Amino acid sequence: MSDNLVTTLNDLIETCKDGEKGFQTCAEDMSSPQLKQPFQARAADCASAARELQELVVMHGGSPEKDGSVSGTLHRRWVDIKSSIAGKDDVSILNECERGEDVAMKHYRKALETDLPADVRMIVERQFHGVKQNHDMVKSLRDRARAAAH
Repeated sequence: MSDNLVTTLNDLIETCKDGEKGFQTCAEDMSSPQLKQPFQARAADCASAARELQELVVMHGGSPEKDGSVSGTLHRRWVDIKSSIAGKDDVSILNECERGEDVAMKHYRKALETDLPADVRMIVERQFHGVKQNHDMVKSLRDRARAAAH
């Protein structure tokens, strides 16, 4: 397995782990019980995506990332989400979640711009569509929460 492929997949694993933490934090901090469940489900989806990517890395002979990003050189919006949303309303929390998904989409787009083996590309593309769906869901919930607040 090439070092570039390992690096690309490990970056996506970190992105998924960060998303899992971020969605779980959003679920915990939402005041609306109806909003908690979708975020818990998205956290579980991110965890599943990370496991799938970890299996790909191993299958291709690499060593997979185990945690989300904590490095100062890799900016991850989700790592700071707990401190940035503490005590805020649902609209503010949803804004932070959407920003986190913007970062995730950026990482997936970057991965898809690289030369990936066909089996890996298929999985990364499928996961990218899931990230886009997450982003659209968060945006829709945020728009509804904004409308309800006015």
